[in-house]
Amino acid sequence: MDMLILNQVWQIINSTSFFIYNIFFFPVMFFTIYFLTISLISIFSKPKNNFNIKIKEWPFVTIQIPTYNEIVALRCAKKCLQFDYPKDRYEIIIGDDSNNPEISKKIDEFASKHGIKVTRRGSNKGFKAGNLNHMLKFSKGEIIVVFDSDFVPERKFLKKIVAPFVLGKNVGCVQARWIFLNEKQNIVTKFASGIVMVYQKLIAPINNNLNVPLLFGSGQAVRKDLIKKLGGWQEWSLTEDVEFSVRVLKAGYKIVYLHDLKVKGEVPFTIKDLRKQQRKWAYGNFNAFLDHWKSILFGKFTLPQKAMLVMTLTGYISSIFLAVFIVSGLIYFWTGEPVPFNFMKFSKETLKSTLASSGFLLAMLIVLKKEKKTGMIGQIIIAAFTVGIAVTIGVASGIINALLRKKMNWYVIPKKGKLR
Repeated sequence: MDMLILNQVWQIINSTSFFIYNIFFFPVMFFTIYFLTISLISIFSKPKNNFNIKIKEWPFVTIQIPTYNEIVALRCAKKCLQFDYPKDRYEIIIGDDSNNPEISKKIDEFASKHGIKVTRRGSNKGFKAGNLNHMLKFSKGEIIVVFDSDFVPERKFLKKIVAPFVLGKNVGCVQARWIFLNEKQNIVTKFASGIVMVYQKLIAPINNNLNVPLLFGSGQAVRKDLIKKLGGWQEWSLTEDVEFSVRVLKAGYKIVYLHDLKVKGEVPFTIKDLRKQQRKWAYGNFNAFLDHWKSILFGKFTLPQKAMLVMTLTGYISSIFLAVFIVSGLIYFWTGEPVPFNFMKFSKETLKSTLASSGFLLAMLIVLKKEKKTGMIGQIIIAAFTVGIAVTIGVASGIINALLRKKMNWYVIPKKGKLR
């Protein structure tokens, strides 16, 4: 009797997993088609923007470097001191939220030596957004340029990111493209770099061509008056840059993505940190969509703009579909009735599932080919089926917390702090 009940339960699990597997096949396939489509578009289209003209009068700029127990912020500040921008037309502020007195002491010593402002709040209230809002009170610049502490801009960076503001009065924000100092450090950094490259090389240029690009949080510039007009950065947000971008677009201002302007930063180098980073981004992006979905779906945006905004803000949900698809498929396979092994059938089903679920990986490989980094392909494929599992779990956690409107803590990603 017990065996009969067990067999019935086994059959229910098998049939249920098969049903779920077939249902989730369609959203998984949809995202695969989406990633392949944007990959093809990127091959046949060119990013727009070029601002190579002479400017006689440069606006005053404030460079903000928010930091929380990150001594690497001094490396960023040191690079900012070397800008070829008129020295009397910009200032540097380090927003030090550190609770480590040794780090704060080193920041003070460096700042005193180089004429850099340091602001402190005595806490990390509101996370990075709270720090940015606090620094704004002490910022004299018309334009605010923000760098995360691990970024190292080149000498000509400031003029290039400021130029669009001078040329277009309706330009509210400008974003540079990220590249990475520690990309080749290990298999985790290669995979982390690949994830960001898919967004910045494939999705962001399309958004820019449609006039709906979003800020990335570092290597970005914003008009100070616009920040004040829109009520500042959203405190406690984990992706204050994305949420602010949506408000900027809703207000009718332009965001420019400078695909050719590159700025170097670091990516997480451990699985734990990459998982936390991607969970944070998934949570923040999805929250931004939940906060503004009515304006996005029913506002003044065109249909292509709406489609790309929705996909950009909610795209992380593809990881949940993929996870359920794979797990249900495995459960169905292992709970099925024992039958003679059919190699052809097994190969066919495996190929079908792999092709249906490999859209993001294929997009990543296309980006690596475009960037002439084919030497990374082997490790990226291995990482997708190892590191990628941990990342998927983190992303799923972030999406679920966002859907439940549950608060999440901010997490500082450790930095190596070495120039490469």
